[in-house]
Amino acid sequence: MARPYWSGSIVISLVSFAVKLFVATEAKSQITLHQLSRLTGERVKYRKSTASDDDDTSRAPAVTVADDDLVKGYEYSKGQYVTIEPSELANLRVPSKHALDVTQFIHATEIDPAYYEKPYFVVPDNDAQGQAFAVVRQALLDTGKVALSKISFSGREHIVAIAPAPDRGMMLYTLRYQQELRSATEYFRDIKPTQLDEDSLDLAKQLIQRRSAPFDPATFVDGYEVALKQLVQAKVQHAPIPTDQPDAVPRGKVVSLMEALRNSVAVESKPAAEPANRKKPRAATGPTLVQPALKTVKPARRKSA
Repeated sequence: MARPYWSGSIVISLVSFAVKLFVATEAKSQITLHQLSRLTGERVKYRKSTASDDDDTSRAPAVTVADDDLVKGYEYSKGQYVTIEPSELANLRVPSKHALDVTQFIHATEIDPAYYEKPYFVVPDNDAQGQAFAVVRQALLDTGKVALSKISFSGREHIVAIAPAPDRGMMLYTLRYQQELRSATEYFRDIKPTQLDEDSLDLAKQLIQRRSAPFDPATFVDGYEVALKQLVQAKVQHAPIPTDQPDAVPRGKVVSLMEALRNSVAVESKPAAEPANRKKPRAATGPTLVQPALKTVKPARRKSA
């Protein structure tokens, strides 16, 4: 198992148990692009150097600075800095560096998805913490709630939501602060009110119903990376380079919304294409747009005695 990203305690009133956090995401891209000189084809590298002004002859020329000689600083006045050592940052007095003090519980649906930032796995620090961990997790699961707290790492203090997860674990999600989100009103205020057509709305609901399915994240792939691999492979093999294709419906072209919805629903109602090597036709699994008419069956006449 990888090293924990953070270790500390979850504190709920007088209840406390030790936990470890692990980063729940990782970069999966298999292609890395470097910057090259167009003239020589050599890779371009960067170096850390002091700032210089070629027009100011009184200032010393820029020099390369080693990592050991770097120190953070805050500019309190123009060109005036106060330096801060790494040891001073490590010893900042922030209680959330070591403990997740739960301040309240809320329903998960109360959190706007725009506030979610990054997920982490939460596990007990050791077997002795398992009992308290399991009780709190099950209580969150039964009540449908998440715990709100704050945690300090990576040079700042984050708001976090702690929620139960499958397989006996819990998840921690860092949340954005309200001031980090732009006001939606600024962007949405120019949208003109629209009178909705009931027939169009009904067709849109049917289209949504036919495209509804359980969420399976494994079905989604990074299309950009696939296209990038094709481009690299074509260049290596000196093959024709695949290019982007124009949209089927040009942007800005006026189309009939009702006609587009009706055709979309009709397309979604058709059964899936049959494999070439399949002999017997397969029945459609999805619902059809038009329900078949029901036959009226007359009861048989009773014979007279």
